[in-house]
Amino acid sequence: MSYLIIEGARQNNLKNISLKIPHDQLVVITGLSGSGKSSLAFDTIFAEGQWRFIESLSSYARLYIEKLDRPDVDKIQNIRPAIALEQKNPVKGSRSTVGTLTEIYDLLRVLYSKISRPYCPSCNKEIKQWSPEAIVNYLLQRHNQKRCVITFPSSDRPEDLIKRGFYRFFENNETRELSSTATLPQNLQIVVDRTIIRQEARFAESIELAFKQGNGCLTVFIFESRDNGLEVRPVRFSKDRTCEECNITLAEPAPILFSFNHPIGACNSCNGFGNTLRYDESLIVPDPTLSIQDGAIEPWEKPAARWWKEQLIKGAKKAGIDVKKAFSDLSEEEKSMIFKGCHHFYGIEDFFDDLEAKRYKLHVRVFLSRYRSAFVCPECKGKRLRPEALAYRLAGLDIAELSKKSIDELDIFFRKLSLSKYEKEVSKEIIKQIEMKITFLKDVGLGYLTLDRLGKTLSGGEYQRVNLANQIASRLTGTLYVLDEPTIGLHPRDTKRIMSIIKDMVRHGNTVLVVEHDASVIKEAEWIVEMGPGSGQKGGEVIFSGPLKEFFTSGTTTSRYLKNEFSYKLGSLIRYRPVNREKQIILKGATGHNLKNITLKIPLGSLIAVTGVSGSGKSSLIVETLYRALARHFKISFEHPLPFKELAGIDSLKGVKLIDQSPIGKTPRSNPATYLKIFDLIRRLYAEQPYAVAHGYTPGFFSFNVPGGRCQRCSGEGYEKLEMYFFEDLYVRCEHCHGRRYSEEALKVTYKEKNIYQVLQMTVDEAIEFFRDEEGIVEKLLVLKDIGLGYLKLGQPATTLSGGEAQRLKICSELSNSRKTGFLYILDEPTVGLHYLDVLSLIGILQKLVDEGNTVVVIEHNLDFIKTTDWVIDLGPEGGPDGGKIVFEGTPDDLIDCKNSHTGRFLRELYQ
Repeated sequence: MSYLIIEGARQNNLKNISLKIPHDQLVVITGLSGSGKSSLAFDTIFAEGQWRFIESLSSYARLYIEKLDRPDVDKIQNIRPAIALEQKNPVKGSRSTVGTLTEIYDLLRVLYSKISRPYCPSCNKEIKQWSPEAIVNYLLQRHNQKRCVITFPSSDRPEDLIKRGFYRFFENNETRELSSTATLPQNLQIVVDRTIIRQEARFAESIELAFKQGNGCLTVFIFESRDNGLEVRPVRFSKDRTCEECNITLAEPAPILFSFNHPIGACNSCNGFGNTLRYDESLIVPDPTLSIQDGAIEPWEKPAARWWKEQLIKGAKKAGIDVKKAFSDLSEEEKSMIFKGCHHFYGIEDFFDDLEAKRYKLHVRVFLSRYRSAFVCPECKGKRLRPEALAYRLAGLDIAELSKKSIDELDIFFRKLSLSKYEKEVSKEIIKQIEMKITFLKDVGLGYLTLDRLGKTLSGGEYQRVNLANQIASRLTGTLYVLDEPTIGLHPRDTKRIMSIIKDMVRHGNTVLVVEHDASVIKEAEWIVEMGPGSGQKGGEVIFSGPLKEFFTSGTTTSRYLKNEFSYKLGSLIRYRPVNREKQIILKGATGHNLKNITLKIPLGSLIAVTGVSGSGKSSLIVETLYRALARHFKISFEHPLPFKELAGIDSLKGVKLIDQSPIGKTPRSNPATYLKIFDLIRRLYAEQPYAVAHGYTPGFFSFNVPGGRCQRCSGEGYEKLEMYFFEDLYVRCEHCHGRRYSEEALKVTYKEKNIYQVLQMTVDEAIEFFRDEEGIVEKLLVLKDIGLGYLKLGQPATTLSGGEAQRLKICSELSNSRKTGFLYILDEPTVGLHYLDVLSLIGILQKLVDEGNTVVVIEHNLDFIKTTDWVIDLGPEGGPDGGKIVFEGTPDDLIDCKNSHTGRFLRELYQ
């Protein structure tokens, strides 16, 4: 057996470890949060593979190789080309979609260029491309035995036409001699033959001659008898894509025509985005119950805009508008006047037009963006493409309509697609590739995604599984894959499917390293590596490395969990609170996305789990409908919720908070210490030290966000970005401060013989001991430790935190602030990235929030977590179009007996 051999790994918290990992097997790396799993898998093994790849590139790329930090390891042998699939979504723009990320849309563009059929954008009739044979057959079928004149269009001089043997042209339903007319129209219909449509050689030869002389265009004037006389009807034919009725010619259907990322195919109005940014009345007047005098027009409440409000109030009296009346009670005519202005006052549109002239100022652009929303493009109706591209259809659907279908629906579409023999031949390979990608996406549990879903809206887990499907489709062998919790966001039912996919990758001759906590995944592995024994500096050791059978008898923390030795701890966290069905929030008639007009009831003062298979509608209901509706009510956010009819019972709430997995900061300057305001206390402490006092250094001097003590070369970031153009940008350590962020002068200030950089390098656990005499700092740090984040470094850049870590930091922020009651907290999969013992800590924290008088709603798949909740709302029964219904509402114990619930079935299997 071939092994990947690692000797003397010291990256991050790794304790000079050595181990060997078998190739061509499924290897799971597990352990407590912060025990060194990612340091081993990503920062050591994958980083070395990446380093060796870059080393093989051109001399230009190798110029920067010395600046890249190589993993801190003595030796790595037998490493294969490495590919990492992390649970982060790097997509920020609105041009990437599921279709482009999976390359299915690219294949569809080629397919449409091959076998789609053109339809006139004006009259909606199918446009045919004619050959002489097809024209003859058409006329014989439709107009047999009728008299006709066969012509072709020409702008040649009469003498040239006569030389070629053509003496007549057709005009105003009459045949005229070319030589007898002094002034001729510019575009002549030159007569080839006057004949009867019938099955004979003369008719076919005349059609072929007209087709040739007209460069693929001809017109047949057909004489038909009517009650009121003879009618002459022109029938046009063209080898081009030209409508007979409207004379509209379409462009050739090249793949580029169907690209919304290219000027040739993109809609001219929205530039291929599908929507346009416009000023939104609901953002300008967020609370229409207020009057103009009381501040209904939000942008005019800013001190700099006071004049605009005053001139409106003065002019409104002359215009007969009551500025003390609620904005919602004003007539449409009065509202229009307020927005557009009149001769008595300037309107809101005038205000924004005035600011548009100052867009070159950054703060003005930021201000204007607050009052804009994306509206569906009126020209392309959100389809992103120009009319010429949308004129081509396959089975009656244009490419944008096909992209609105989910992966599951596309599967059915291509199975039922009826094609001619020729169409099958030219599209066979393309459709085969599309069907293969569809199959893999379904296998990784993403059948509910639509092709037009924006890439930036995918969760980290969904993005990782899209990449996983792409890798499966690539059919690589001899590769080392490093996966970061591929089961994130998956229902236990879907976990089984993704495991079969991963095993298939192994069967193709690949090594798959999976960082994972899920018990079902660990049990499927062939080789287990457990890191530990603790987190942070207490971890970083290999406490077990070997086959699965030996792992169960190893006595490690994870092996004991798999044998249910910690089940008593889970039981101690169950509160068994009685659910008050009379005191609840009721959301009626939710119909957004796949929701089926459902009514949601949230009992207050409880810990509630919202469950269901992937794509069943959990986020659509809880985040995009309930949270957005409550956020608008409490004036936290004015983002439009998905459609619903009524929201009742909110008088009992004091506020709502969404704690999701979005990053806590967009730059490396943001870190746990700054986010929780711990760094403010630390900077104040350092400013009080004798050296700082003697030199007049204030707390601001120790900030790396403003000039002062920070490194001036990297502006306190600790690294410099190298743009690689054709590769992902490289981030290399700043050569001036060596990644320490501060100037030498700032680092001279010490507290307990440690400078501020050394403090930021401490883990939370180390900092608690170091600052034991500083009560304010320790109090905030203990909250981090209690939630299982004791291993994090105080100065760890926010950009390197996982979604789960960012979410738990937000929970800490809530807990470290002054205690609040009567709030509704909404969390989206907070157990992501947590070991079983850390999940127990999280449950304890959330139970504490509920005990203090709050309501906590958690979207979750973790069965151990679900077991400890007071109330479960299960959506389904399936994902996508087959979901969107409430399958079950009740206690976890009752859910076990629900036969229609997939969640209930897995709970039953777990606890029986």
